Amino acid sequence: MERVGTLIDKLKKQFDEQQNTASLLGTVQLLLVELQDTQISQNTGKVSITMPSAIIAKSEQKIELPVVTEVVAPEKIAVKKEEKLGWLFDPVTTVPTLAHQDIQEAKEVIEINEKLLTENHDLNDILKENKTEVASFLQASPVKDLKKAIGINDRYLFINELFRGDEDMYERSIKTINGFSIYAEAEYWIQRELIVKIGWNENAENVQAFIQLVKRRFS
Repeated sequence: MERVGTLIDKLKKQFDEQQNTASLLGTVQLLLVELQDTQISQNTGKVSITMPSAIIAKSEQKIELPVVTEVVAPEKIAVKKEEKLGWLFDPVTTVPTLAHQDIQEAKEVIEINEKLLTENHDLNDILKENKTEVASFLQASPVKDLKKAIGINDRYLFINELFRGDEDMYERSIKTINGFSIYAEAEYWIQRELIVKIGWNENAENVQAFIQLVKRRFS
C-alpha cells in the first residue's frame, strides 16, 4: 500500500501543477495496476494457524478409565460381530488433497484476473472518452492570459521546437502577443516575426497548436 500512497501523492501534485491530461492518465493507469496487484495478493493470501503447545501436550495425555466387566449374552455377541464386520465395507470419505486445493485456488485467481481485465478495459474506455471531451472543451474555450494558458509541458515543447531553445525569445513573444487588442494584429506579427524570420512550418503540429492558443486568446 506504500506504493499506492506514493502514486496518489504524485497524481495530486500533477493536478496542482496543471499538467496535461496525458501525464495524469499515465499516473492513473500505474495506480490502477498497483491496486490490482494489491487486491490479488490479498485474495490469494494463505493464513496458517498454529496450535499452542500446551493444548497439544494436553491432548496427548492418556486418560485411564476403570475397567467394567460386563456379562454379555451369546446373541448379543453375534450382533456385535456383525456390526464390527460392517465397518469393513463402510465408504471412505474423500478428503481434498493439496493438489485439489491448488487447482481450486488457481481457478479463483484466473477468474479474478479476468474480472480485473474487464474492469480495466472499461476504465480505459471511460478515460479515453473523458480525455477527448476535455481536449475538445479546452480547444474551444477562450483564455485571458496566453502565458497562463500554456501548460508546463507545452511551454517546454514550444521553447525547444519553435523558439530554438531560447527561453527569452519565447517570453518576449508571449508578452508581445498578449499586448495586442485583436487577433488580426497578433496574426500579422506572428507571420512576420515568427513564421518568416524563424522559419516556422505553418503545417507543423506544434505551430498549429501555438496558433490555436493565440486564437483562443482573442476569441
